[in-house]
Amino acid sequence: MQAETLDLLEWNRLCQHLSTFTTTKLGAIASAHLPIPDRYEDTLELLTQTKEAYTLEERNAGVSLEGIQNITEAVFRAEKQGILSAIELWAIATTLAGARNLRRQLDNADYCPNLQILASELRTYPEIEQEIYRCVDEGGNVLDRASVRLGEIRHELTSVRDQIITKLQNIMQRNASSLQEQIITQRSDRYVLSVKSPQRDRVPGVIHDTSSTGMTLFVEPNSVVQSNNRLRQLLKMEQAQIEIILAELSTKITEISADLQRLLIIVTKIDLAVARARYGYWLGANPPHFLEDESIVLRQLRHPLLIWQQQNEEGREVVPVDVLISPQISVVVITGPNTGGKTATLKTFGLAALMAKAGMFIPAKEPVEMPWFDLVLADIGDEQSLQQNLSTFSGHIRRIGRILDSLSAKSLVLLDEVGAGTDPSEGSAIATALLEYLGEHTRLAIATTHFGELKALKYQNPKFENASVEFDDASLAPTYRLLWGIPGRSNALVIAGRLGLPQDIIEAAQVRVGIGSAEMNDVIAELEAQRREQTQKTEAAANLLSETERLHQEILDRAEKMRSQAKELRDRQEKEVNAAIAQAQKEVGRVIRKLQKGEQLGEQLAADVQRTEQRIGELTKRHMPVIPEQKVELQLKIGDRVRIPKFGKIAQVITIPNSSGEFSVRLGTMKLTVNIKDTEKV
Repeated sequence: MQAETLDLLEWNRLCQHLSTFTTTKLGAIASAHLPIPDRYEDTLELLTQTKEAYTLEERNAGVSLEGIQNITEAVFRAEKQGILSAIELWAIATTLAGARNLRRQLDNADYCPNLQILASELRTYPEIEQEIYRCVDEGGNVLDRASVRLGEIRHELTSVRDQIITKLQNIMQRNASSLQEQIITQRSDRYVLSVKSPQRDRVPGVIHDTSSTGMTLFVEPNSVVQSNNRLRQLLKMEQAQIEIILAELSTKITEISADLQRLLIIVTKIDLAVARARYGYWLGANPPHFLEDESIVLRQLRHPLLIWQQQNEEGREVVPVDVLISPQISVVVITGPNTGGKTATLKTFGLAALMAKAGMFIPAKEPVEMPWFDLVLADIGDEQSLQQNLSTFSGHIRRIGRILDSLSAKSLVLLDEVGAGTDPSEGSAIATALLEYLGEHTRLAIATTHFGELKALKYQNPKFENASVEFDDASLAPTYRLLWGIPGRSNALVIAGRLGLPQDIIEAAQVRVGIGSAEMNDVIAELEAQRREQTQKTEAAANLLSETERLHQEILDRAEKMRSQAKELRDRQEKEVNAAIAQAQKEVGRVIRKLQKGEQLGEQLAADVQRTEQRIGELTKRHMPVIPEQKVELQLKIGDRVRIPKFGKIAQVITIPNSSGEFSVRLGTMKLTVNIKDTEKV
């Protein structure tokens, strides 16, 4: 039943799209037949790998799988001790090199621990890779250096071939008129000349072939027969030596075949993870969060196959739907007109559930919240069989029977036009009973229908919810938007009237339908109008919020720019002030040094010192940052040494501080009075 569901939801088409994002042939093959995990743990592992690969792509650090080839058949044959060709061996060598490069790239990606663990299991055997490169080339040729004996044989082959060519060229020069063409050709691996049939006796030798007209004979002159014999012997010896070399290399591959198979599995897993990430990025998708007993939240959900059609096949624009289902709801009934998008909604949600299970991102806005369904089971479309004499109704019932046989408490069931194909009253009764059964025995069932009776189930059972596809009365066309909490209207009479059916027939039909039905349609129409108005207001509020956020960010950016400019200005001023203070301190220091040497200060120099000290104080007070005073009680005694920061000098204490914190110090030959707060103890 799961396989049937995959066909109905066109899962294979989605897998084909995914395969276009793979790098290796192995990845393309695996993605085209992507399995759906049966265990929740397997889904989480795949999803984690996808998230890590997505991070790699976001950082433009995507991994390269260049060189990795599909060597599955070669490894299988080597495992059976078969001899591999030179091309197959070359492919194995490039795959080993590509896997080693892949592991090296992921070793540097510490933000991808799960992919790192995968890559750490790769065994790449560089010594075997280098041995293959030494023996064969990309074109599938075994090189002369592969063995000494092969080199010797090929050297002699070249010599013998050159001798034959030289002899034949001499014969052509002597017998030019007897030859059909001045070329040397081969027949049965022997070098021959094309001799005119009437001139046969002019070039004695062995005839190996005749042209279709009989006018040309391909003759091996007697003078080169022995050389041609030797050439054939050497060719056989060369082939035998090549087979020996290939057999030796194949034996090495046989010994590591199990590790090579494991390598192919690992690189395919990584390729698939990268493909899922790239596909999700292309879709504009987001990772799902699996929540049990919580609301299902899929806003702006889009059908991935329709996105592909829009982007690559010039399809129409995809209309997203919102799927918001409360945790207590287990059955959703979708109603509305034909071609309104009901079936598309079923398929969209079904594919979203399958993509989530397969570790893929969902084309919906964040947050993407949904339960993990152990099975996705669907009955979509007609199932008719002339051979089995099955009607549409019979086909649906048989498929639903298989669904019920496979059902579990965590399944998702999708039913299209439930109960259709038979008498409406009986079909409605069957549909009602079936949906009530599913409401008690499965996680979620979503059904589309035209039966009006199913719309009322919401008001009888709290597990039921209504939804409908919107219909535009003005254009007589569906909008493909999904409305929640509102059942769909019956639009048949409206459409029939707009399309020209006589009004008296419409009125007669309305009488047969009943006034209550018309009133119900009016109520639903009013609800739809209110919903549209509310949606417009919501969109306007969202646009206003977006514009407000943009302006807020612009203000923040400007404020940050102003702060940066102010900081640069302060830093520049501080450097200038520091330079001025440093220069002034040098002047003060110069004066102090003179005092220490016992020199007498003139009145002018003393005044300069005083002005310099005042200037330092002003600069410091105006421009230097204000440092809060720290009340540190220095315990000083006579003879202690203290530092005077404003002079940058060390002085000796000659009196203890008084109650105001002032005390005397000796600085060189000077005696100064300082405050304890202006000094630091050494």
